[in-house]
Amino acid sequence: IGAGVMGAGIAAQIANAGIPVVLLDIVPDGANDRSAIAKGAIAKLQKAKPAPLMHKRNVRLIQPGNIEDDLGLLGECDWIVEAVVERLDIKQALYEKIDAHRRVNTVVSSNTSTIPLAKLVESLPDAMRTQFVITHFFNPPRYMRLLELVSSSETSASAVSQVADFCDRKLGKGVVVCHDEPGFIANRIGTYWIQNAMGAAFELNLPIEDADAISGEPMGIPRTGVFGLVDLVGLDLMPHVQASLKANLPAHDPVAQGASMPPLIEKMIADGYTGKKGKGGFYRTRRDGSDRVREAIDLASGEYRKRRKAKPSALSAAKKGGLRALLSDPSDGGQFAARTLVPTLAYSAALVPAIANSPADVDAGMRLGYSWKKGPFELIDELGADWLIERLEANGESVPPMLAHARGRTFYRIEGGMLQCLNVDGEYIDVPRADGVLTLTDVKRAGPRVAGNSAASLWDLGDGVLCLEFHTKMNAIDAGILSMIGTAIKTVGAGYKALVIHNEADNFSVGANIGLLLFAANMAAYEEIGMMIEQGQKAYLALKYAPFPVVGAPSGMALGGGCEVLLHCDAVQAHAETYMGLVEVGVGLVPGWGGCKELVTRWLANKKRPGGPMPALVRAFETISTAKVATSASEAYDSLFLTSSDGVSMNKDRVLADAKTRALELADGYVPPEPPVVRLPGPTAKCAMELAVEGLQKAGKATQHDGVVASAVATVVSGGDTDMLDEMDEAALCKLEREAFVRLSRHPATLARVEHMLETGKPLRN
Repeated sequence: IGAGVMGAGIAAQIANAGIPVVLLDIVPDGANDRSAIAKGAIAKLQKAKPAPLMHKRNVRLIQPGNIEDDLGLLGECDWIVEAVVERLDIKQALYEKIDAHRRVNTVVSSNTSTIPLAKLVESLPDAMRTQFVITHFFNPPRYMRLLELVSSSETSASAVSQVADFCDRKLGKGVVVCHDEPGFIANRIGTYWIQNAMGAAFELNLPIEDADAISGEPMGIPRTGVFGLVDLVGLDLMPHVQASLKANLPAHDPVAQGASMPPLIEKMIADGYTGKKGKGGFYRTRRDGSDRVREAIDLASGEYRKRRKAKPSALSAAKKGGLRALLSDPSDGGQFAARTLVPTLAYSAALVPAIANSPADVDAGMRLGYSWKKGPFELIDELGADWLIERLEANGESVPPMLAHARGRTFYRIEGGMLQCLNVDGEYIDVPRADGVLTLTDVKRAGPRVAGNSAASLWDLGDGVLCLEFHTKMNAIDAGILSMIGTAIKTVGAGYKALVIHNEADNFSVGANIGLLLFAANMAAYEEIGMMIEQGQKAYLALKYAPFPVVGAPSGMALGGGCEVLLHCDAVQAHAETYMGLVEVGVGLVPGWGGCKELVTRWLANKKRPGGPMPALVRAFETISTAKVATSASEAYDSLFLTSSDGVSMNKDRVLADAKTRALELADGYVPPEPPVVRLPGPTAKCAMELAVEGLQKAGKATQHDGVVASAVATVVSGGDTDMLDEMDEAALCKLEREAFVRLSRHPATLARVEHMLETGKPLRN
């Protein structure tokens, strides 16, 4: 109930889970359509970027309505989420209507981030109070993993566990139990961190590029840094958050004391400079004729100037000596870092147990809600608790009791292969994992790797299942990974049941290491390039026909060679946020490790395709030649990157356990797949595909080299010089891929694309 940005986004995520959802809002004055607000919100969901829906068909699961005519639908619902305006009187009036229509044990929750649970439930009947919780989603609900769950002593344990389990398994959330305190965990600490950083930057007159460079990666915080983050979420949100916290916190609380807005920010908001959603914010891009000029605001003058590359000297200290050296650096950048982070860490320690039961919950809240690589207590361990205590004492500041517990030791330790954390009594306890959660990090703590090199490792998941982990930069596939694939096949075959391919990096794999390709091409080592492609083809085919099941378990980007690995697995158990695609044409190449082969054979075997080979080949050709990337696991089925034998896990923390379960299911009576044999039309099909590309070139939608690369793709997917009477096996298709890849690697325009991608991270249209 409440079809604003958050309410509609929550509805979309529930639909993404395949669950029917009713979206209600008020009846607008004088409207012909009494459900116009909810219908308008659903229409916006289909156009919004980033997309709230994982697949466009999911919108059909959202039923619009209004709170005057359609409250009867609540009787059919298992969970009712209130996401209306942050006014207690409006919420309580709505709860009275909800209680008249809900089923007895239906859970009701509020998405509030500002109003305490105690105030929300004070006028509710006893039966509804036992079924009422706060479920604080973060925006946008599809992409932000944190869900803060707040209950009271009156709340039914069953209601809490039902909501927690549903949000975990079905919505993919990292559920963190919080106490009924203003701002809960993430916004309480995050607001204080932002206040400290901005205050220090203004006082030191630090260029915002330097402030963001220091408050970003060196602290394990997203590269946006603090000013970039505020631009992203909106400057106009800050006054509301600060006002709410100030109204609900005691006057002596540091957040309440620092809840003031610099005049410059007030002026920016008044002038419409509210960040990315407005005319710009601390950063903006403006047009100067045909040029785009990137600018940043000067904190002293309030005027925009040309954006420059950040070069604070404190970054050198951080690179040499780590976080402690950064906070000890005497430069303005070092002072900024210390004035930002030291009080934030001390404040975080002072809030336990007020806001949460343990430091581990606080750390999880900041990792999941603000995308910090490490939470506050993990950062304290990196700095050293004693160092932080000494720093506070030297400044005449009090040491929080929770921090004092860590004197002479750390907040986290490994004991018996288990991760433990200090509790509020100063004793170590195991950090709990929800049932069905298995992380590779935990596996690594439990024992040494089975085998490995600098590029990849083998880990024992138990029950006869091994895990192959990539760990190169961006998990780019190189000779070391290909070698470990061979080692994995031998090792699993010597006494294990199955193999899972998985890692916990942000991206499963961005593809092959094209830097090695460029080096070889510049040396004219084309024979070596051909051998590298053949080595990859053999490694992937060995995975496909291994005498045991292989299950891919990706998350994030699985592109190029990373996608091709998954195409050769018996099954894939993908995180819902998996982005698959064969993107080689972007660097002027064709998929060379079986990607063309797999898409051709998959489309030809697809029972839903139209008759004859051409429709299937056209789909494969279009997918490859346009470098199509599925923007979710759900979309990956459309391009046959995933098939009916593959599964999706909504929660990233459950992907590995689900993949292991799938591997063990396949291991029972496992038989490798039969090699496919196909008949392809050859030159006639290639000609038709090339004519289509020529049309795009004439329309200005494809470049000259796009045509060259597309022609190479057409040669492979059509079967080259074959005839419909000839049978082709995988070896023949692999040979076509290999020849096309090597031929294109000789082309100057391809080398220009590869070089441009390595230098800029963006494709070159030449």
